[in-house]
Amino acid sequence: MSDAEVRTEGLRGQRPGREAVPGAKGGHGERGRGRGKRRGEASMVPDADFTSYYGRPIIKEPTWKALDIAGYLFLGGLAGASSVLAAGAHATGRDRLATASKVGALGAISLSTAALIHDLGRPERFANMLRVLKPTSPMSVGSWILFAYGPAAGLAAITGVTGMAPGAGRAATGWAALTGSAVATYTGVLFADTAIPAWHGAYRELPFLFAGSAAAAAGGLGLLLAPRAENDLARGTAAFGAALDLCAGHLMRRRLGPLAEPYEQGKAGRLMRTAEILTAVGAGAGLLAGGRAGRRGRAAAAIAGAALLAGSAATRFAVFEAGRASAADPKYVIISQRSQPRSGQDTP
Repeated sequence: MSDAEVRTEGLRGQRPGREAVPGAKGGHGERGRGRGKRRGEASMVPDADFTSYYGRPIIKEPTWKALDIAGYLFLGGLAGASSVLAAGAHATGRDRLATASKVGALGAISLSTAALIHDLGRPERFANMLRVLKPTSPMSVGSWILFAYGPAAGLAAITGVTGMAPGAGRAATGWAALTGSAVATYTGVLFADTAIPAWHGAYRELPFLFAGSAAAAAGGLGLLLAPRAENDLARGTAAFGAALDLCAGHLMRRRLGPLAEPYEQGKAGRLMRTAEILTAVGAGAGLLAGGRAGRRGRAAAAIAGAALLAGSAATRFAVFEAGRASAADPKYVIISQRSQPRSGQDTP
């Protein structure tokens, strides 16, 4: 028996769920369909709150040390791109630029490997990664790339400085350039293959961002070490790398949408803005240095080289810090999961 009373203003005392008028304010018809809402009416569904139980992270934050791993990224990219630049300089008769790039590549890959081993804790852990080759694992493939690149970079540098065994030096230079291009970019694939939202979501752009950053750094090192008469190739490499770096970073943040916030806020945001300024200033100063003679030209080249190296390092640290920030905040993990295509849908 219903206790509802019919009044001029409508029903009064009706039981919700049994006698509520479909489509009326607060009825199931409006909530279930999400339609019929009039202007000024409050939504019955609360806004989504991206959180987790007790506010704890959903995934584990990377335990890597920033100085070790971000330094490993920067130095490895510098080494690989310097070997590519050295091969180009060697082929075009820029011998002093070639030698400087070869020596720089050897020093950078040595420091990069030391940083990686320091983060691993024990040297034998790196050797253990070479026990198998798993093509589907960027970590496994990257370990073998480093193993194939390091000796060639060392031989190219030694023969370049001493002038001994020129035939072996040419072969080592070519092999170091081939494997060096992979050294400069594979870390972007490695980071994108993780569950860290800011890294995984940028799987399309990270390899290009790292390649551009590495090329800019290699050009900057060439501007610092090579004489002005031979650094035109270094200037061109730096300009190309800077353009690729800046464009890839802009496209990455634009495509990521809300997931771009870790790259724009906090420590990572400050590092990314600093990196972009240093990279743009370094590339511009490098191009201007080509039109100046004497000490002014040399000073401009040195300033450009230092700015490019610092900008490349800041880019790697910014990417690293953005990944850590996105892993610590449940919001970004949930957003990244909701953006994944459903079963049966094509990947965008």
